[in-house]
Formats: sequence, structure tokens, C-alpha cells
Amino acid sequence: MTASAKSGLAERARQALLVRLSEPRVWDVVVIGGGATGLGCAVDAAARGYSVLVVDAEDFAKGTSSRATKLIHGGVRYLAQGNLPLVREALAERARLLENAPHLVHPLRFVVPAYRLHDKPMLAAGLGLYDLLAGRRGIARSKVLNVDDTLAALVTVKRDGLRGGIAYWDAQFDDARLALTLARTVGDFGGLAVNYCAATGLAIEGGKVCGVDLRDVESGQAYRVGARVVINASGVWADSVRRLARADAHDMLSPSQGVHLVVDRAFLPGEDALLVPHTDDGRVLFMIPWQGKVLLGTTDSPRSDLPLEPRPLPGEIDFILETAARYLERPPSRADVRAVFVGLRPLIGGGRDSPTRQLSREHLVDVSAEGLVSVTGGKWTTYRVMAEDAIDAAQPVGGLPQRSSATARLRLHGAPEKSDGDVYGLDRKDVLRLPGADNILAEGLTLTEAEVRYAARAEFARTVEDVLARRHRALFFDAEAAVRAAPAVAAILAEELGRAPDWAAAEVDRFRALAAQYQVGP
Repeated sequence: MTASAKSGLAERARQALLVRLSEPRVWDVVVIGGGATGLGCAVDAAARGYSVLVVDAEDFAKGTSSRATKLIHGGVRYLAQGNLPLVREALAERARLLENAPHLVHPLRFVVPAYRLHDKPMLAAGLGLYDLLAGRRGIARSKVLNVDDTLAALVTVKRDGLRGGIAYWDAQFDDARLALTLARTVGDFGGLAVNYCAATGLAIEGGKVCGVDLRDVESGQAYRVGARVVINASGVWADSVRRLARADAHDMLSPSQGVHLVVDRAFLPGEDALLVPHTDDGRVLFMIPWQGKVLLGTTDSPRSDLPLEPRPLPGEIDFILETAARYLERPPSRADVRAVFVGLRPLIGGGRDSPTRQLSREHLVDVSAEGLVSVTGGKWTTYRVMAEDAIDAAQPVGGLPQRSSATARLRLHGAPEKSDGDVYGLDRKDVLRLPGADNILAEGLTLTEAEVRYAARAEFARTVEDVLARRHRALFFDAEAAVRAAPAVAAILAEELGRAPDWAAAEVDRFRALAAQYQVGP
């Protein structure tokens, strides 16, 4: 059957999801929020045998969960703060993710250049403790490097005053693809994951939450779904959802934002990442090979507003570039930035005026008097533990049968026995069956026509942004290249979704306007 004969196939898949949403039933668990935490909660609940619905007002991982530093790590910064329990937990979860999602998570070596006499012994001691906390689940032991070894690993690092370095191991991942994989895993267990479906209110009877009012963002169709327990996993917007249950609920979060810049690989060729252990604001800065480019970040700035598309605050871009310039022989400038993206962190407590670098990266599960279970804080590395804790807390609230979490050894959707680096994993064979598997849509990208069709049919993609920002990461690593691909992507989506040509033109215009926000001016 030709592609044209299948026109609108992806739209029919969407309608099938909405039909399930309208069924008269009470779900065991309804999760509000389709980022790392919400999708993790849905997977955990579904794997325990509960009926599960997870919804998001936007695309899955539209917010914080697609805007991370792309690291699965124990947190060398938390090690320096003495938070050993958090480091130990994160290192254990790192090992689980390497096993359960090998197509999306892989080891990455970091090199910390040393310029002061005491740097190497201090770093060696700290990273030796990091190895010790990882135990048998470690990737490889840290290693002291001489000057020649450091230059071999980081060929563009500043040579003046270099005394060598320390190499250690963590892991890298594709955050948006992992979120999609979790959504697919929910479906594998019979659960329902629906993006572009907004929670507009909570149903409360007898003082207890018993359901959620929903609205399909595209059609405006309203739904009320019953739930034995509702989980609020809406990230930086969690306080707003808590106020749907109790209007006077106090704020639990003090959000901050982190900015990331992407530059060409020539600024740091090779396979190793570079860690700057101390920045002027008391953080660390990463320079990481990613998507054939180099990712630089991040910052930590308090943010009182919560825009869906946050922009860098004054000075943040220059701060990253100036810090990188201290460590690279040829420092990047604003003109070298291929893309800039910003994520908001749902940090717990502390008040709006507290320095966010001092706030907890640990998570909190809160059960309100109305029975709304809110899970906040945390980071991608520990999403599974957060989900386990949330579902443990949800069981008595919803009167659910007591069952233990089954996710510690759960291999996620598409996970191969051994990965070749393909983010599709076992699904690649399904992609290759679609039309246009060899048709690359824009110079400088690997995105094919078949991958766009697959994104629409199997991966919930509804817009050009969904494809170019989260199914393929072009917007995040080369905004100009993403713009070049937008017309072809829009034309394919129009066919898959059964849209008119004017829809495609409007989509391209919307995407161009969005992409301008990911580009850095002079």
C-alpha cells in the first residue's frame, strides 16, 4: 500500500486513544504530567498491574524533561557537598538505566583538567570515593592522567599551566527519547498515554479527589475520568495542580533555570567530555560531545515565572562562553552557537529568594488532605526511584492492592540485548518498513521521511516541533538545520494526519518563529 493510500493513518491512531479516554470507567491511577516523573509513575503503576492513564497538556517531555544536560550521573557536585546517600542512590540508578535502556543510555568518560598543584590529589580522592560508592555497579575506575594523556583526550584544552587531569566515568542519554520510550512502555502494559490533553480540574467528592477533568487541546472536547488515585507529576507546574485541590495550597517549589549552548564539535573533538569543577557561581560546567556537536552548560538562576519556552536571562549565555574560554585554546563566541535551550528545574522549598544551587535535588512525595499525591523535585537519573516512592504512597490512598515495584529490572520498550547506538532499538525494523527510509530530509541531519511517518504513527507526534525538537533533536543542536527541514516534515505530517495544505504552511511558520528563540544573536 502506498503512503498516499494510508493518508490520515496517524490521525486514526490518535482518535483511537481518545475513544479509550471516553470509556465509562474508573482508572486505578491517573497521572497528570508527561515528563520524566509522570511517565515513570505511569510505567511503575502499569508494571504493578494497575490500570493507568497519563496525560500532558503539551507534548510528552515538552518542558524540563527534554532540556536536561543529557547526563545520567551520580552527581560529582553532590559528592563535593557531602550528600553521599543521594550520590549512592543515583549511581545505583545509573547502573539500572544502562541495563534497562541500552539503546538510549551509554557510558561517557569525563576528563577534569588540573591547573593547580593540589588539584590532582584532591580530585583523585573525591573521584576515588565516587568509584567506591558505585561499587560493583561502576562503569570503570577513575584514573590520574599526566599532561600528555590529558592533551590526547582533550586536544583543544588550554595548555598553559596544565598539570594533567583526572578521568572518570558517568553516562549520557537522550532525554526526550527516553521519555517517549517510557510512554511506549506504558502502552506495552495496556496503559493509556495521551499528549495534548490538559487537566483542567479535579473531581472531588466527600472531600477526596476521585477524578480529573480533561480537555483535548486540539478539538476542545471535554472529558471527566474517574480515578481511585490521582498523581500530580507536573514538574515546575506542580503547585498550580495542587491548587486545583486546595486553592490556598502553599508553594512547595522554588524553580530555577539552566541554559545550555551547542557549538560545533571542532571546539572539543574526540569522545571525552570536559568537566570544569568550579565555576564563579559555585557550580560545575560540562562540555559534552552530543549529536555530533558539543553541549555546554549549565547555569542555575532563580525564576519566579514559569514560561513554557523559557529564554536565557541577561548574562547567562556570556557566563557559559566566558567560563568555557578559560579552558579552551579556541573559545567559542556567540556567533558559534548553533542552538540555545533552557530548562526549568522543580527544586524543592527554600523560598523564592534562596540561592537555587543550595536547594535540594532530592524528591518529595506529598499526600494532601484531599488525597492528591504530588511528587516533585528530583532529576532524570532518579526518575525510577521517584516513581516507585510515589506509587507506594498512592496505593493506600486509592485503596489499591499492595504490590511491590517491578521496574528495577524492567527493560524498557525497544531495548535490545546489545545496543549499536540506534535510539530506536528494536523498533528500527518497523521504521525501515515505512516509505522513505532512505530519504534524508535536510542537509546536516539524519532525519528521514520514514522516521517522520513513524513519529506520527507510533510516537504521538502531532506537530513539526514534536518531530524536530523531541523525536529528532535537530532544534536543540542546530536550529538553522531544523528550519531547513521544517517544510518537508510539515508536508509528511499533513499526509499522516489528514491535514490540508494550509495546515502545513501554518506549521512551518509556527516552527520558524519558535526556532528563532533557539538561536543566539550577536
